[in-house]
Amino acid sequence: MLDESDESLIEALRRFGEQTLAGMLSTNFERLLRIVDLRLDPRLAGRLDAADVVQEAFLAARERLSRFLREPRVPVFVWLRGVVLDTLVDVHRRHLGAKMRDAGREIPLPDAAPPEATSISLAACLIGDLTSPSQAAIREETARKIDQVLEGMDPIDREVLILRHFEQLTNDEVASVLGVKKAAASRRYTRAVTRFREVVEGISGLQG
Repeated sequence: MLDESDESLIEALRRFGEQTLAGMLSTNFERLLRIVDLRLDPRLAGRLDAADVVQEAFLAARERLSRFLREPRVPVFVWLRGVVLDTLVDVHRRHLGAKMRDAGREIPLPDAAPPEATSISLAACLIGDLTSPSQAAIREETARKIDQVLEGMDPIDREVLILRHFEQLTNDEVASVLGVKKAAASRRYTRAVTRFREVVEGISGLQG
């Protein structure tokens, strides 16, 4: 079920089309960049700009907008995020072809198989503030430990953590992405955060 803000946004998209869509892209650009960065195949890092993927996704969204507006069933940002992930899949195919990585631990999300956010990329985000020379020695070890924590989590719990904490989706948006009730999404997130904090507590470099 769409909330009032989404209903208003959908009405604006119907009235002003591409203009409103461009405004959405501008407002959510940093969020969308993070989504691409988290799920970009490591082999493409450094040779593919996440901003280019988002811009390509905007062109795809423009083409798909009328179809979405005929019967909108998910929040607008969730739809736009889906277009970005579809675009990223296409980018991976173009650049990697048969060399695309095996999903390894596929997450059973309904009607979708987006590129996964690797635990390595999540660990990099979590220790992003550790940039001084004096912290260089602990950076690699901290990333390794966080990587182990994330790898050991339940796949759905890990995905909820990604969606809420890293992609900054609301609980309603997470419920829509996962195809679960809001209460279930909230419980999943609480459990994931609690579990993550319990395991990483005391890791050198993450304490204030």
